[in-house]
Amino acid sequence: MSSNVRTIGVSTGGGDAPGLNAVIRGLVRTSINDYGWRVIGITNGFDGLIWPEHCRELTDDSVRGILPRGGTILGTTNRGNPFAYVVEEAGQKVTKDFSALCMDNLKRLKMDALVVIGGDGTLSIAHQFHKLGMKVVGVPKTIDNDLSATEVTFGFDTALHVVTDAIDRLHTTAESHHRVMVIEVMGRDAGWIALHAGLAGGAHVILIPEIPFTIENICEKIRDREMLKKRSFSLVVVAEGVKLPEKDALGKPFPDAKPGQIGNTIAFAIREFTGKETRVTVLGHIQRGGSPSPFDRVLATRFGVQAADLIARGEFGKMVCLRCGNIVGVPLEEAIGVYKTVDPKSDLVRAARAVGISFGDQP
Repeated sequence: MSSNVRTIGVSTGGGDAPGLNAVIRGLVRTSINDYGWRVIGITNGFDGLIWPEHCRELTDDSVRGILPRGGTILGTTNRGNPFAYVVEEAGQKVTKDFSALCMDNLKRLKMDALVVIGGDGTLSIAHQFHKLGMKVVGVPKTIDNDLSATEVTFGFDTALHVVTDAIDRLHTTAESHHRVMVIEVMGRDAGWIALHAGLAGGAHVILIPEIPFTIENICEKIRDREMLKKRSFSLVVVAEGVKLPEKDALGKPFPDAKPGQIGNTIAFAIREFTGKETRVTVLGHIQRGGSPSPFDRVLATRFGVQAADLIARGEFGKMVCLRCGNIVGVPLEEAIGVYKTVDPKSDLVRAARAVGISFGDQP
């Protein structure tokens, strides 16, 4: 057990996710009740180490009632990299290295260790600080479920509930109006949300970054449903990170579409090629908000408790993760830089194909 720890810090970085507050609650209560430590909340990601004026002590009262709350009581940012922080000076943008200042402020706040809750980018920064001597423990966070070291991340289950509910609602209006409904969901590097929610919601087409597709195949699927199955509507679930084909079904080059525009681009191509009335729903940040599901509350709490335990054992430079049903620690260098993507030959993709879902690589 690490006997030199008296005070620890905790920060949340990157995009918010349901369950962040549950991690904080589990960490704070374990630290206070089991180990007698003080816990300092670092506000707004690593920004709080650059400007620590708003950092505050977290007590049992501080975390009371936050278990069902979405977001994070500490605030977050996905733009603040202390090793390459962009500031404006004399009207010009300048990149500065604030890492040494962060190390000094950590000592000034008398923190013996820091728990960093975040995705791949945030944990990569945490790993850089660990190499400078900071005693760091990481907690994986992303609704995209694309971190390779853990079987699942908190926030993913809640996002699936939100997206599946949206698909269910769009299903009835699509059928009523005989329309094609395109639903754009999050997933820049991996299609886990689109795949799981599309399968759960009964989508007819699922487009993910891992499987190339053509507009012709999508439209053929829509036509087959109309001609062979007498179904006058279709649901197309699109991950925001899909790679658009070079040309649409009419041979026209696709415009350079970014997340938030992908669904509209594909919907326009479908409408132009089939003549079908097509509508688009971009779920966007609604997938991040709201109260975490029971699964995410439990997983996040277990992550928070294990983070405190790793500090107590002196196992720094590690990230907590779920493996074979157990919460364990893995070295940060093994946990970052490699995304967990959907295997096109997996049983999950096979199950989707078996029930009639197209991935756009075939009708």
